[in-house]
Amino acid sequence: MQTEIILNQKNPLNHWSVEVVKYSAKYKQAWDAFVRASKNGTFLLLRDYMEYHADRFTDHSLLFYHKGKLVALLPVNEVGLEVQSHGGLSYGGFITDKRMKATLMLEAVQAMKLYFRELGFRSILYKAIPHIYHQLPAEEDLYALFRNGAMLYRRDASAVVEMGGAVKYSKDRRWRLSQGKRATLQAGQSEKYADFFELEKELLQEKYGAVPTHTAEEMQLLASRFPENIKLYTATDAGELLAGVLVYETPTVAHAQYIATSARGRHLHALDVLLDWLLTEVYPHKKYFSFGISTEEQGHYLNEGLIRNKESYGARTIVHDFYELTF
Repeated sequence: MQTEIILNQKNPLNHWSVEVVKYSAKYKQAWDAFVRASKNGTFLLLRDYMEYHADRFTDHSLLFYHKGKLVALLPVNEVGLEVQSHGGLSYGGFITDKRMKATLMLEAVQAMKLYFRELGFRSILYKAIPHIYHQLPAEEDLYALFRNGAMLYRRDASAVVEMGGAVKYSKDRRWRLSQGKRATLQAGQSEKYADFFELEKELLQEKYGAVPTHTAEEMQLLASRFPENIKLYTATDAGELLAGVLVYETPTVAHAQYIATSARGRHLHALDVLLDWLLTEVYPHKKYFSFGISTEEQGHYLNEGLIRNKESYGARTIVHDFYELTF
């Protein structure tokens, strides 16, 4: 057995085993191929995305084998005696393919617990992959976490439009959109990341005293690596940037990672025009359009104004759950 295979746990009832392997660079090809063929993986879970900020995290990701075949991945990093679903990602629980079933996941979670316990870790903070990103049902992990006594410690409310029929805007949103369409606005895809992030920085600073998670340079790098998945859309008037939406595109979801508008853009309702164009012309083929979370303080505070704004586009709430499992 190779030294990377740390644990081989046998189940006396089912007579099969799960092997746990710590990720290293030699597994990159196998990791990425599995993510691409999985039922719940997205491009964020590919190594070229995970590792663009590798210097900020101590990676301790795992691969799980059953009868010699790769059946699951777990992107995690370590912080002291704690393991975390990867800190550089919005989500990152077990990545599985269509072969994963409930009983096998129970064994995988047991193997994970034993592996980390033997190394002296005490717990894992686990970010489930929201179901809207699943291409097939993939919540075996949630059942296994429950069976192992995991505690829900955070629940975020995320606003999502289901794209199956006509998008239903609120009366006020329809009025704003009608006003915006009277202006001479141009909506389209753009490569001007630096200009957009300047606008985003100004907006976040003004509203929340915060800065974007990514820099313009980081986003340009990621967009160059994943041109089919990361796209910037803008609304302009005579070349002036008035509003922008940076979209993370996955097989089932178009997710608005960043949204920004200028003071003049707000006056002209440029963001209304841009989002309507995205919802009705660019992404009607997607199953969902996600506006992201509207919660703070580990989910205990709901920004009611923010979520009402998203709901006015026809969005409704799904939850993104976070669990703590002790070893």
